[in-house]
Amino acid sequence: MIDFNFTFFYQMVNFIILIIILNFILYKPLLKILDARNEKLAASDQEVKDLNTAIEKKVAEYEEQIRRAKMEAMNQRNEIQKDGSDQAKQIIDATRAELAKIMEEFQGKLDQEISQAKLVLKNQSAGISSEIAEKVLGRRLQ
Repeated sequence: MIDFNFTFFYQMVNFIILIIILNFILYKPLLKILDARNEKLAASDQEVKDLNTAIEKKVAEYEEQIRRAKMEAMNQRNEIQKDGSDQAKQIIDATRAELAKIMEEFQGKLDQEISQAKLVLKNQSAGISSEIAEKVLGRRLQ
């Protein structure tokens, strides 16, 4: 059986003193270190959350800028295509007008040359027909 004598109480006092000493030397400093570590972890976690929020905001802004740049590029491309089409139409219209003018001038020159050729042939036809008649008849026509 267990004897409750003086040594038992002496060991109890030693144990309580040891717990008090260990509390001040080991337990409280260890708790302070753990609390500081937890505070640093919480601060780091909050900083990570803040950075993630900032990154998400920057990514959203970047995507918006890309979207706006694409829209602006599409608008510019459409405008350039429209300008090119307008210029091509103007060139084609000018060419058609110039071609019509050239055709009209050519037709005028052709008509003039035909008239001149008819006049020359008319003048020469009388002489040629006289020569043919003289040769056929063998005598000179008056």
